[in-house]
Amino acid sequence: MTTSTDSDYQKRTSWQRLAGFTLLFFAMTGAGLYAVYDRFADRSFQFDDRLLSPSLLLPVAGLLVIYFAADGLRLHYTLRALGHRLPLRKIFRLVFINLFFSNVTPMATGGGFAQIWYLTSQGVPVARATAATTIRTVLAVVFIFSLTPVFLLTLPALDTGIWSSGVGTALAIFVTLYLGFFALLLFRTRWLIRPLSALLAGLHKAHLLSARSHDRWQFRLRREMLRFALCFSEYLQGQRRYVVLSVVCTAIFLLSLFSFPALLIHGLGYPVEYLTTLGLLVVTTFIMYFSPTPGASGISEGVFGSFFRDILSGNHLVLVTIAWRFLTIYLGMIIGLLVMQRELIKNHRRQNDPS
Repeated sequence: MTTSTDSDYQKRTSWQRLAGFTLLFFAMTGAGLYAVYDRFADRSFQFDDRLLSPSLLLPVAGLLVIYFAADGLRLHYTLRALGHRLPLRKIFRLVFINLFFSNVTPMATGGGFAQIWYLTSQGVPVARATAATTIRTVLAVVFIFSLTPVFLLTLPALDTGIWSSGVGTALAIFVTLYLGFFALLLFRTRWLIRPLSALLAGLHKAHLLSARSHDRWQFRLRREMLRFALCFSEYLQGQRRYVVLSVVCTAIFLLSLFSFPALLIHGLGYPVEYLTTLGLLVVTTFIMYFSPTPGASGISEGVFGSFFRDILSGNHLVLVTIAWRFLTIYLGMIIGLLVMQRELIKNHRRQNDPS
């Protein structure tokens, strides 16, 4: 039996780990911005008040509304296709909770767990919560991974010696493995049970899992994988309009996400082709998927700076990098932290309510 002392220790450890990841996020972000300043911006930085002009702030605010709304609606319609409906206010709370956790944990793993925790707390079964968040992620991955090779092959801005045949081969392998794994997860879920079961058996054989834990995880693995397979089948067989709307909202979400740099650069008076900035952001986001740092901090700033150094002058490069990350990541993280604190306070009050 887990005592209250054990529970308090686990909570303390989780928050300590989260605080450590948050500090790492800030440290890596600072390192990435300094790298852009030092290597790509010729140690030049200048604030430009055109970024605060109403002619730019109004369209930026409009794009932010579309960005956050599409992010929430793509999960909303995925859940609707699975036969679940949550109030939109709860869906949008989850958008910001996900933005916070996915950016302070490596490889965005915390975001997935936070979403599942929140959905289950709202009455969605674990398997369907897992399916909904996974399907939402897979839809975005399919768009990004399908477009990345196209832009790499067609954009003049990326036609450099960096993308040698060796890198192109590695890219093809990464894309194939990533999409192949999700294809198996979605269409042949049962095929993954045997290798994952063997992995657990190996951990038990190596004395890394007790016999009791091994049996429990084997049962949970089979149960949740089979439930997930059933849920994905239900998603495909759900009402066609909800399935289509989940795909459409994913496309709108990604298009708005990739449009922020073009809007900022245009506001600073640079003549730049929208398709060029769109393609550079698609490739940047693709690279971010493989970053081991929390929220791709450091990596994303460095890649962005290297891609846009030929478009922006040195004094604007760091400025646009900060503005881009603030609008797409930092702002949502701040709101997510506030929303998460409020949810935890509400849960604490419910648990301690004597009625």
